[in-house]
Amino acid sequence: MSPAPDPADLPGTSRSTSATIQPNILRYLVVVADEHGVDLRPLLKRMGLDETVMRSAALRVSYRQGSAVIRRALDVTGDEHLGLKVGAAQHLTAWGLLGFALMADDTLHHAIETGVKYQNLSGAMVVWSAAVSEEDDAFVLRADLPDPAMDPAVACFLSEEAFASVVTLSRLSVGPLFAPRAVEFSFPPSRQLDMYEALFGCPVRFGAAVNRLVIDPAWARTRMPGRDPVSYASTLEMLDAQLASRRDQQDLLEVLEISVAQGLPLVPSFSEQARRHATSERTLRRRLADCGTTYEALVAGVRRERVEQLLLRPELTLRDISRRAGFSDERALRRAVRRWHGTSPVQLRERMRTPRL
Repeated sequence: MSPAPDPADLPGTSRSTSATIQPNILRYLVVVADEHGVDLRPLLKRMGLDETVMRSAALRVSYRQGSAVIRRALDVTGDEHLGLKVGAAQHLTAWGLLGFALMADDTLHHAIETGVKYQNLSGAMVVWSAAVSEEDDAFVLRADLPDPAMDPAVACFLSEEAFASVVTLSRLSVGPLFAPRAVEFSFPPSRQLDMYEALFGCPVRFGAAVNRLVIDPAWARTRMPGRDPVSYASTLEMLDAQLASRRDQQDLLEVLEISVAQGLPLVPSFSEQARRHATSERTLRRRLADCGTTYEALVAGVRRERVEQLLLRPELTLRDISRRAGFSDERALRRAVRRWHGTSPVQLRERMRTPRL
């Protein structure tokens, strides 16, 4: 009987390495950072996201890539309200077909529900949900973080960006006087509360149980100026096809990631993966290209996540971690960590453990 696997050697439930997110937030982040005199393009290029790639409508990024760029942007700009500014800079046209569908929708309420339904096509980095309050029919929009343990600064950015973009796009759609009834953030209060009140035009509460935005029924029922039932229906047909294709892509990436994670320290060859999927190597490479990634990038992402998990275990030496993550030796591990994080494994371990302590 083989020994039970070490829990740290099993694949996690996080799929943060999968490149499945449209980089709308990153595109606007580059624009806002430029206004701060900060050029994020060199960072994006190091991550394989040069200007040519960033202009591609087919580009997808992972949560890990997106979070890394956001974290770096927060560091170099020193702007703790960068999320508000990125959200306020957006326009529905950046969402492509989904943006057109929202403009052609019937009411603001229904447009937001459509956005929630097709959120995987919008570039959202939070998890949206919507409901009508049983008390007074107010429309409540909730934004949950995909990973409760993510970097607090990145979590704050994503929460701010999420609600700032909703309010900004709502004003562009139904008029500049739009304002929610209330906005609630789960993070602690900021030192510059006036920025929140100026943007949202309503009471803003901090330290709440969840991130919520509440819209009065009258505003929720407001008709969209560009409503067109025929255009809306035909656009939804195309969105449904995109969503089905996206699910197939996500399923493929998840299966491959789990396969690599379960195989570590040995990595299944690409030809072996093609055999497992009963397809040719050429077809599998094409399918991965459609996902905006390669098998090599996927393996690197899984290894990176494994290294970060193992660094949190103080009893493991760098030699142990190198072996379990499939590196040839400690030097290869050091080079990889330096490439990923710009620091050494020892320094990264300390940095990762300090917030938890």
